[in-house]
Amino acid sequence: MHFRAPALVCASLAHGESAAIARLLTAEHGLVGAYVAGGRGRQLRPVLIPGNTLDAEVRSRSESQLPFARVELAKSRAPWLAEPLPAAAIGWVTALSAAVLPERQPFPALYDALEGVLEAICVAPSARGWALGLVRYEVLLLRELGYGVAVKRPASDDWEALLDVFDRVGRELARYPLADRRRDVMASRTLLRERLGRIGS
Repeated sequence: MHFRAPALVCASLAHGESAAIARLLTAEHGLVGAYVAGGRGRQLRPVLIPGNTLDAEVRSRSESQLPFARVELAKSRAPWLAEPLPAAAIGWVTALSAAVLPERQPFPALYDALEGVLEAICVAPSARGWALGLVRYEVLLLRELGYGVAVKRPASDDWEALLDVFDRVGRELARYPLADRRRDVMASRTLLRERLGRIGS
């Protein structure tokens, strides 16, 4: 395996004293776990924040070997992690993607949709500008994984209806792709739901 491509950071785990294992979503190669030397150091730790877009070069000697990655920051979403609602949304969609997508299986539509949702979270003036897009990403993810879910799209100005759809899609996620890991990953969604619920209709 050897490629260079834009990648979205979905997760980063400490490995050893200074390295990290990053889970990167790419359009053509899917979700790829890769060893990043110095990933916990001062220079790369801010780069490997979930939600960031990177220019990643990934290579390994064999298909069974954990690849090595060299990464450069293309777009930082770290400033929005200081805001509770955008931080919860970014944390949820990246954790969901890292938890349920199979390794090295391309989902170009999901890559584009996730990039669009992350961008919307960062540029929209409020959650009303991105909440529906986030739910649509979840529905697309369910469908791409083979779990069809029929959801009626709420009116853009009906916040209560959108929250009802959000809750319904959440139950589908917990029942199917997150059934074995519901407690760990769904905690991020629960936090996001609590914060969305504080927005008045």
